[in-house]
Formats: sequence, structure tokens, C-alpha cells
Amino acid sequence: MELLDESSVPASAQPIKREARAFAREYIEPNAERHFDDGTYPTAVVDAAVEADLVGIEIDEEYGGRDTSLLENLAVAEEFFRADAGIGMAIRSRSFGTNILERYGTERQKRTRLPPVASGEERTGMAISEPETGSDLAGMTTAAERDGDEWVITGEKYWIGNGIDADWLLVYAKTGSDPDDRHGNHSLLIVPTDAPGYAAEHIPEKIGMRASQQAHIEFDDCRVPAENLVGEEGEGFRMVSEFFNHGRISTSGHGLGIAAASLEETWEFVEQREEFGRPVGDFQSVQHDLADARTEFESARALTWHAAEQVAENANATDWAAMAKTKATETAVECTETGMRLHGGRSVLDERRISRLFRDARLPIIYEGVNEIQRDLIYRHT
Repeated sequence: MELLDESSVPASAQPIKREARAFAREYIEPNAERHFDDGTYPTAVVDAAVEADLVGIEIDEEYGGRDTSLLENLAVAEEFFRADAGIGMAIRSRSFGTNILERYGTERQKRTRLPPVASGEERTGMAISEPETGSDLAGMTTAAERDGDEWVITGEKYWIGNGIDADWLLVYAKTGSDPDDRHGNHSLLIVPTDAPGYAAEHIPEKIGMRASQQAHIEFDDCRVPAENLVGEEGEGFRMVSEFFNHGRISTSGHGLGIAAASLEETWEFVEQREEFGRPVGDFQSVQHDLADARTEFESARALTWHAAEQVAENANATDWAAMAKTKATETAVECTETGMRLHGGRSVLDERRISRLFRDARLPIIYEGVNEIQRDLIYRHT
């Protein structure tokens, strides 16, 4: 059974979807279980993705990328995350933050920073969340103060993809203190990970997406040149918020990939597993469970692709992005729970893929804004 067919995908995104599927089958699927079990970064798979020109694909051709559209990126996310969420995240996260830099950075910043990421020579990331603050962008406390020709950064960041091995990060820091404009107090800075005062450590033993790397970062009077400011001072909140809709669509793809893998895995299991002298799939209750799960999956996928088109055409499509993110990621959880139940006792074994999918599905409902925040956005923008 193949749930991620092309019927919902615009013609413009179908070629790269086929590329991503072929890559996922050759490189991601055979290595998924091993990297989940030992929690190691899939260096060889990521290097293969670089060779296949599937890293940094959203970067403009002028800077060495493929200038892929939001719809093309969604098509890739579906395929990679169906094959394995952790490895999918490892590949997709190598270019975090480049879209913002490309839009708001100076020409010098773009010429210096983007080509090495597009070519796979460098890795980047976005440092936004903090140990005590995740969804409240305006409440972040990591601060940057101007000192002559430098910015001096003090504070902590948490859950930062590539925080150790990236060559540079876009760091979201508080640069103002106007109580009447909470949304005008933060800025974005390019911070090389070898800058003095920068220290990071891996966050160990996540329950899911174990092949991806997240870090806890501490800035102790970390100094970067003043020219590393991206865009205008005080515009960090607005710059990051603008790209959240794109991030929510990508995260919807993460959920769809996990949900599709769960249903495909479970469908195959119930047809092979026998109880009372016949396949488990012959029981009507099992058939109804899978019928309901398939219906929810197709509903989530149709909503996501429609939302992607809305976001691509309309910068104010926040409600559509939030609905897609909520529906797709929660459908992933529901599909994995159904799969766990129908696998019976085997579901709790580490060796069963459904148990890995069950754990992976818990992450997308949190990142890019927890779904409670998405519901707030849906209500406000309707």
C-alpha cells in the first residue's frame, strides 16, 4: 500500500517528490533502525543527500541552491519523514535559517554564508527556544548588547538543531526593553559556533527522532561583529514570525510522513498476523479502526496541500498553516496509537518499527509552536 501518491501533489512538485522517494528508499530506510537504536548522527546518509543535491534545496540558484518552492519542500518532507523522521530531520535541518538570511541579510552576508550551505560544506541552524521559554517569542531572555563594533550575547538556548556541529547559527536575542512594544525588542544575529563565549552540549536520549541532533547552548559574553546583525535591529520577532507559516507547512509534512508510515506498517502487519485461525485484518473491528485512520490521514493530507498553496500565494494565510500543522501532527499521533494497539504485545518491542514511529510522532506536535498555540492562531485569524 502506498499512501503518499501524487494525486494531491501539484505537477510542479512531482519530479522532486520522485527524487526524494528514490533517495529515501536507497539511503534512509536501510539505515533508519540502526541510527534510531544508537542515537548517532547519520553522517553517511546526509553526505549522500548532499551528493544527490537534496540539501539546502530552498536556497536560491544564485547562491548555489535549487530555489525550490514551498510545495516542493513539502513533497520532500513527506517522503523523508515516511522513511525515517530522525534522518529526515538531520537532512532537512542542515539549512535551517537560510530562508530568513536570504530574505533579510546583506548581500555580503548572503554571498559569504549561503553557498557553503547549499554545497554541503557547512551546516547551520536557528537558535530560538530557551530552557524556560518555547512558544513565547516575545518573552525570550537571551540578550545581546552593543559594545562598540561588536554584539555581546549572554543567555541560553535549548532544543537547537545542529547547535554543536553547525558552522553558524541565526540567534534570536533580546536587544531592546520597550514594555510598550514586546514585539520590537528582539533581533537576529549570525553567530559562528567557534565564537568566543559560545559553548554547547548535546541533549541526550530523546525518545524520538534520535538520529537528529539538538543542543543546549550557553552564551557567556559571546562576541560577534556588529555587521552580523541580520535585517534591522528590533525586527527579529517579525522576521521569524513571517517564516513560521512556512515552517508549519513543513512540519505538517513531517506529520504526514509519520502517519503514512504507521498506516502502511500496520496494514501489512494485520494481514500477516493470525488469530483464531485467520488474519487479524479479517476482523471487522480492525477494518473499522484502519478505515477511520485512513480517513483521518487523507483529510489531513488534503488540508495540508491546500494550506500549502494558500501560504505560497498569501502571506496572511496563518490560519491555514496552523490548521494544517495541528491536523497533520495530531493525525500522526492518532495513526501511531492505532498501530500500537493493532500490533498488540509486539508494539512495545524496540525492534518493531511501529514503536519508533509512536515515539517520533510525539515531537512534531511540539516544535514550530505547540498545537495549543496553533489553535489560538486559528481562532484569531478566522
